[in-house]
Order: sequence, then structure tokens, then C-alpha cells
Amino acid sequence: MIIRVLLAFALSFAVTYFVGRILVPALRRMKAGQSIREDGPVWHKSKQGTPTMGGLMFIAGVTSGIFFTFGDMAKGNFIFLIILGFALVYAAIGFFDDYEKLKKKQNLGLTALQKFALQLGVAVVLIVILRVTGHISPNLYIPFFNTTIIMPDWLYYILAAFIIVGTVNAVNITDGVDGLVTGVSIPVALCYAAVAVVWGYVSVGVFAAALAGGLAAFLIFNFHPAKVFMGDTGSLFLGGAVCALAFALDAPLILIPLGIVYIVETLSDIIQVAYFKLTHGKRIFKMAPLHHHFEMCGWSEYKLFAVFSAVSAVFAVISYLGLFNRYVI
Repeated sequence: MIIRVLLAFALSFAVTYFVGRILVPALRRMKAGQSIREDGPVWHKSKQGTPTMGGLMFIAGVTSGIFFTFGDMAKGNFIFLIILGFALVYAAIGFFDDYEKLKKKQNLGLTALQKFALQLGVAVVLIVILRVTGHISPNLYIPFFNTTIIMPDWLYYILAAFIIVGTVNAVNITDGVDGLVTGVSIPVALCYAAVAVVWGYVSVGVFAAALAGGLAAFLIFNFHPAKVFMGDTGSLFLGGAVCALAFALDAPLILIPLGIVYIVETLSDIIQVAYFKLTHGKRIFKMAPLHHHFEMCGWSEYKLFAVFSAVSAVFAVISYLGLFNRYVI
């Protein structure tokens, strides 16, 4: 199993890098450049025109990594197809959003309501499929305490849908600085891979390792100064994969410590908006989400990447410890 996991990482890395060498120049020729928000940091204007939809390269890498590495479909093990299909549907939503932005030449694609409706619908479908196929139960596992709360199906479905839609959007919000969400998500994927190896979940381990490998290769192109952005195509695929892996392990609450950076980024945005409305124009942060606040405080994109990635790595280790004993004791 360990050899398969390592091979998935290596293959995904290689394919992502190879595709990136072709895709980035192609996106430039197609003038598929990112439009920068008018209300964003002024210094981000220099990023105007940087190619977007670069997430296609690690999507190709992840897909190749798992199909060339995992061979248990003959035994009826299709969980990795469920995870991949879920992430790809979210990627399709992101692709349409990116396409609309490029067509309109502005940073406004699908409406918030359209994206929410689509994301919610996909979330419900995933939950139903995982439940019908027996990969999840309505018994909510509590990490660290190694205990379970028995819930009625309907309540579990509502909670699960909230977790999925919230996490996917939180990952998307974190993608605001060169390499940031990529660097934050690599430890997340590695944590999933490590837990899957310990539990003997081969397909989940292979997918998580392929995701980590694809992101590592993408970071070569996405690190500051970024040659390409992942776009909503990549960030929604990533968010979908992060969620689906947690549910495939039947431990969705691990997303709280494991996705701490995503959560803090989202909370900073919610707090800023709520406080602004309540106080008629006052702000808690200099700019939201949180990475922009630190930029306004003088942090470079290198420092943001290093600090946020380090925090994610620390919480990935903590999350691993929180799940380790579930099937080991």
C-alpha cells in the first residue's frame, strides 16, 4: 500500500508538471488572464492578466495518478471514483464561473445564488451516494475522543451539506495570494494519506497522495510571483476533494482542526462584513479575508505563504493524532 501511495504522489507530480509546461503558455496565447477585483489590494493590480484555470493541470495529474496506481476496481472498490467524480463536478462549476469571468472580462462570473444552489445540490448527491454505498453512517465520529454520536439521518444530511458547502467556499476564499491555498492544502492532503495508510484505506490513501503530488507540482507555477492561478476551476475541485476525503474516512468533523486556516479565513470575512453593517462602516480588519489584512500590515506574500502553510502543517499533525487510534487500538 505504501508503494502505491508513493507512486500515486510521484505520477501525479510528474503529469501535473508536464501538463503545466504546455498549459501555461497555451493559456497565455488564449489570453485567459485573471481580472483583479477593484476592491482588492491596489498592489494586486500588477497580477492583472496572469493566466487562470491553471487548476486543470493538477486535476489532470490527480486523475492520472489514481487511475495508473489503483487497481482494486475489480474487487468492487469504487470509493476513489466517488471522490473524484464529486471533485470534478465542483471543478465543472468552477470552470463555468471562470469562463463567465473571462467572457465578461471582469472578476464576476456566476451569481452567488447560482453557485450556492449548484454546490448544495452536488453536496446532497454525494451524501446520498456515500450513504447508499455504505461508506458513511449517520453516526458522527468525534476525533480525539474516539467516540460517536448517533444522529437521525435527516439531521446528519443537513449537517453534512452545511460542512461540504462551507468548506468548499472556505477553500475558495483562501485562494487570494500566490501559492497560499496550494501551500495550505498540501499538509491537508498528506494528513489524509497518512491516516488512510494507518487504517488500510488503500483507495483513499492513493487519492490523497495524488492530490498532494499534484499540488506540489502546481506550486512550481503558482508560487510568488505566480505564473498561473488555479482559478475557481482548481479551487472548487480542491475544496470538493478535501471534503470528499473527510467523508470517505467517515470523519467529517476532522475538517475543523485540519481545515483551520480555511475556517479562520472565512470567519474573518464573515466578521468583517457583519461588523461593517452593524456599525455602518467600521472595520475590524484592515481588509478581509485575513491574508489581505496581513498584507496591509506589511507582510510579504512569501511570509504569508510560509506562516499559513506552517500553521496548516502543525494542525495536520494534530489532526492525524486525533484520528490515529480509531482503528488502531
